[in-house]
Amino acid sequence: MRKLLVLLHRWAGLFMAVFLAVAGLTGSAIAWEHELDRWLNPGFHFAAPSVAPLLPATEVARRVEAAHPTLQVSFMPLAAAPGQTLVMMVAPRMDATTGRPHVLGFDQMAVHPATAQVQGTRTWGQASLARQDIVPFLYKLHHTLFLPRAWGVDWAVWFLGAVAMLWVVDCFIALWLAFPRWRAWRKSFAFRWSRGARTVNFDLHRSGGVWTWALMLILAVTSVAMNLHDEVMEPVVNVFSRTSASPFDERPRRSPAQQMPPQVDRAEIVERARAEGLRRGWPDPPGFLTYRPAFDLYGVDFYVPGTSRPGLGPPRLYFDGATGALAGQRVPGEGTAGDLFMRLQFPLHSGRIAGLSGRILVTVLGLAVAVLSVTGVVIWWGRRRARRASEAC
Repeated sequence: MRKLLVLLHRWAGLFMAVFLAVAGLTGSAIAWEHELDRWLNPGFHFAAPSVAPLLPATEVARRVEAAHPTLQVSFMPLAAAPGQTLVMMVAPRMDATTGRPHVLGFDQMAVHPATAQVQGTRTWGQASLARQDIVPFLYKLHHTLFLPRAWGVDWAVWFLGAVAMLWVVDCFIALWLAFPRWRAWRKSFAFRWSRGARTVNFDLHRSGGVWTWALMLILAVTSVAMNLHDEVMEPVVNVFSRTSASPFDERPRRSPAQQMPPQVDRAEIVERARAEGLRRGWPDPPGFLTYRPAFDLYGVDFYVPGTSRPGLGPPRLYFDGATGALAGQRVPGEGTAGDLFMRLQFPLHSGRIAGLSGRILVTVLGLAVAVLSVTGVVIWWGRRRARRASEAC
């Protein structure tokens, strides 16, 4: 039995090593994505000095769309943190002549909150190491490895989801192998720093894995949820507790040709959201607005821009783009046990559930994932060389 588990652990580890090392290192970096991006790109994120009064964010978006009629703002904060720009995601409008979307050359804009002047544009997540692209590049590398989408299949989602599921299984195999003799369990927690490089490398792999095992398992399980949410995680959770349908589940998806601008403008949606939030007694104002043209749905998150909220994230209300009617909600702590479990996945994976301390922990864990991957390959390589030398003799 042990020989079989050793074999499974070895080849699973070798298969996953590069991918987990990349995911661990990039995950450590993007735990601080906003701070790093502001540090690297002050001209993009910090508003130029101006004596003009701040405009409502919806008015800024209206002016941007008026100045650039080939685009529409799809994701936007509803206020800028002091001294910072409004960073908006934009999408191309349909070209009435060709029936195809306009070519923009970018999908993210940094806009001055008082003048509505564009301070910068970029294509989020493009494969570029230019200064303004580094952090989005690392984020996309972490989530997709830049694997292509082909034949209507998102290969990144399926491949990384498969790696994550293999990681979950390997966590249990590794724990079993780490305790060959249960009476000598203390050895599996020890680091023998004075015993030479080979022993230290082995202890970093075995004992390091034991010390971090529970947290590694959480990362592995949440990685499955991040990649195969609908395909694997939600069906499994539904066996134990049904998850509630989202507004997207209850509406037909419109093709690009069917997508039209919403009949209710964003300023009215924000006011309706503000009134609904006050009615519910929520302390935070509307902080972020999204519009999904494929479903004609607005989403409004409630939080104070520039602040980080630990826990399960901010509450969100959905509004119909045609009527402005409330179409759904996602409120932390409400819903079934299945809803709660699914909403835990991203806050756990990112560490944001515990605020600053959680992000620090995720940074350390990301580095630990890389260390475990590298030390595992070193153990395999050393034993392979020793075996070949023995066979040669």
